Amino acid sequence: MRRYLAVGLDSYLCLLAVGLLVRSCLNSGGTGHAVALLVVQLVTLSFANQVLLTMAVRASAGKLIMGVRVIRLPDAGRPGFRLLVRRWLYGLLWLPRQPWHRLRRSEADAPDRAPARRRAETPEDLAGLRQVRRSDLRSYRAAMRGRTG
Repeated sequence: MRRYLAVGLDSYLCLLAVGLLVRSCLNSGGTGHAVALLVVQLVTLSFANQVLLTMAVRASAGKLIMGVRVIRLPDAGRPGFRLLVRRWLYGLLWLPRQPWHRLRRSEADAPDRAPARRRAETPEDLAGLRQVRRSDLRSYRAAMRGRTG
């Protein structure tokens, strides 16, 4: 649940920031130009939040608020730039299409058929990163120090 709230907060904060910048875009000369400026600003803010901020503090703004951190598997280390960019592109290009795919899948299922088995959701994403609670990460590190020390 925390992860979904963090994603919602990230989306809201990005749209809020772009919404505050709308006034500067409206006077830029033409609707097409204003829309292009808004899209560029939205993508830039999303990249800064999801890649650059996550590189710096292991979390985007929404994840910081919700107490979630992004780690690299299997060593729970800090994710690198390439993995974060891959993860950002995955979220930007693939995730928005998922409701459409789910709707098409549910229409294909007849009501008289047995419900399809839900596969277990894995907390690992496409880039080999995982989102964990900050408190769990601290506990893991303390356990690893105790094991080696």
